[in-house]
Amino acid sequence: MILKDFKTSFKNVSMLSRLIYLNVGIFIVLEVLNVFFFLFKVPNYEILNYLGLAASPSELLSKPWSAITYMFVHNGFIHLIFNLLWLYFGGSIFLRYLSNKQIVSTYILGGLSGGLFYIVAYNYFPAFSATLANSMALGSSASVLAILIAIATYVPNYSVNLTFIGNVKLKHIAIVSIMLDLILIPKGNAGGHIAHIGGAFYGFIFSQQLLKGKDISRGFDRFMDYVTSAFKPFKPLKTAYKRPKTDDQWRENKSTEQKQINLILDKIAKSGYESLNKEEKDTLFKASKK
Repeated sequence: MILKDFKTSFKNVSMLSRLIYLNVGIFIVLEVLNVFFFLFKVPNYEILNYLGLAASPSELLSKPWSAITYMFVHNGFIHLIFNLLWLYFGGSIFLRYLSNKQIVSTYILGGLSGGLFYIVAYNYFPAFSATLANSMALGSSASVLAILIAIATYVPNYSVNLTFIGNVKLKHIAIVSIMLDLILIPKGNAGGHIAHIGGAFYGFIFSQQLLKGKDISRGFDRFMDYVTSAFKPFKPLKTAYKRPKTDDQWRENKSTEQKQINLILDKIAKSGYESLNKEEKDTLFKASKK
């Protein structure tokens, strides 16, 4: 019953709520599995190692699915809550102007962009050469920032009332967020901050193109439509059976048709055939074929 209610609720909410549910659900499942593996002393039970995005090309090739899974898993409850609060904040404004499909594509493509920035940075900047082999990215931060920057670019002067601060324009929140990530790269969690910038880059490009009339996420939307339709259960065509008419019904219909024909013939007698409209001509033609 609980599972059925959850499925019904999941279907009836916005894609923003679904993304939040999905992140929370995955976190709970992974935490429960970790407890199970710990209790039964299952070796290598750190599931996050298989779902996190590795910067090392060899590690990445051994688990290519991590390019997607990394943006749905979190290393701790605080990490999850912080990201989801930002997701709800930016996503709520996003859906006032853009669609459910666009928030999903921005989340996924922003996460992929963040992952790409992270991998490239760790493989090409000398500062990360010592930590390349063991580096791993986790969390929805890049996806969340992609959504925030996308809507800040789309409606930059949208005003938000922040507690203790007052009204602040969305573009200023976006600029501060990006500057903080840039400044904090040498201070720790460099991979995370670089991924955030990558997500922000996609969000900016997406909205810039959208304002010019081009939706660069449309191809991804079509791909997702194809994938979801492939997993929908096949519904056989239903054969419709018509009940046979009774004698009274047949006579009533015949009488109605004859009255229509008589009216049309009277009109022809008075004004000629050319006075008939298309519907009347079609009715007369069908009657002549019976």
